[in-house]
Amino acid sequence: MSQQYSYGGGGGYGGGGGGGGGGYGAPPPHQGGYGGQQQQGYGAPPPQQQYGGGAQGGRPGGGYPPAGSGYPPQRAQVYNRHTGPPPGADPQLWGWFTSCDRDGSGQIDARELSAALVNGDWSPFQESTVKMLMNLFDVDRSGHISFAEFAGLWKYIQDWQGVFRHFDADRSGSIDSAELSRALTQFGYNLSPGLLHLVTSKYIQLDSPKQGALPSRPGANAGINFDGFCRACVGIKSATESFQKFDTQRNGTATLHYEDFMRILLSAP
Repeated sequence: MSQQYSYGGGGGYGGGGGGGGGGYGAPPPHQGGYGGQQQQGYGAPPPQQQYGGGAQGGRPGGGYPPAGSGYPPQRAQVYNRHTGPPPGADPQLWGWFTSCDRDGSGQIDARELSAALVNGDWSPFQESTVKMLMNLFDVDRSGHISFAEFAGLWKYIQDWQGVFRHFDADRSGSIDSAELSRALTQFGYNLSPGLLHLVTSKYIQLDSPKQGALPSRPGANAGINFDGFCRACVGIKSATESFQKFDTQRNGTATLHYEDFMRILLSAP
């Protein structure tokens, strides 16, 4: 029987270590000449001009968890419950891996990963979040997560847990629009109120424990849970970096072909 792990709530946070995949999760780079000034806080550097964002803040909770590259992209040796763990493997991490690996193949597919991950309110991770994690950490593009890749994935989730807890100021287990605004501002993305409303609407989890945000009906509770928060931050970073490639004058405007626009739109998690 597989074990489930809870993220984003008051307890039940997993652990682990290891490297990571490449891509989405690295901190936003410093940019110049866009949008408003970044507000200071949590040890952030002095204000400077940036895109609706783009400047990197300091971290205790600020800054994107790096997605590193602790493991090479070549196909890793398969370790399963029959072969035993690789030399030097963390016993606790190995236990989590074998619990997720329901068929004992030594590799975790999207279905197995989805079954193992739940939010702090015990709601399952959304399919798009699971797909994002698979894309990030399936570095050999096998369609599965090996133990080495799993170590990086687990560390990445741990890092995002710290960011989530930092900005969940009222310890409700979800992020409201005000908390999301503070998080994105610290990351360097100064979104307008209208754009922030759209982001909150896209990633919100209706009827979660959080009061406020955008309820689906009068009296309903709503907030962005852990997996939605990760996907929102990663999506904004990914879309902004894609836009920057076309903003050659660095003034916050760009001319791009329809196909390029669709690539940006469809590549965001």
